[in-house]
Amino acid sequence: MTDLSNDAGLWATRALGASAGAAVSLVYLLPKSRREAASRFFTGLACGTIFGGPTGICIAERLALADRLSASEIVLSGSAAASLCAWWGLGILSRIAGRYGARGR
Repeated sequence: MTDLSNDAGLWATRALGASAGAAVSLVYLLPKSRREAASRFFTGLACGTIFGGPTGICIAERLALADRLSASEIVLSGSAAASLCAWWGLGILSRIAGRYGARGR
């Protein structure tokens, strides 16, 4: 298993991967407002930074790539994937709440 220590380089890689995941998500599900874009971006950034390591390890082990990838590659891909999932999930939940929440008024 790859050693994922808490050095500054891996934290920067986590932030870069999380930012990339949130940015890629803009292409797939455009926000309706600046506020929605900001909240989803920062949620993706937080989730990608926090869950990037475990997500990367999970992905690398499931694809049998753990012995072929460096720690930075695992963290980068995991952060991007976690950010992408959080961004999509928050966007979908926001639109569902907006659609069904307006009916009760």
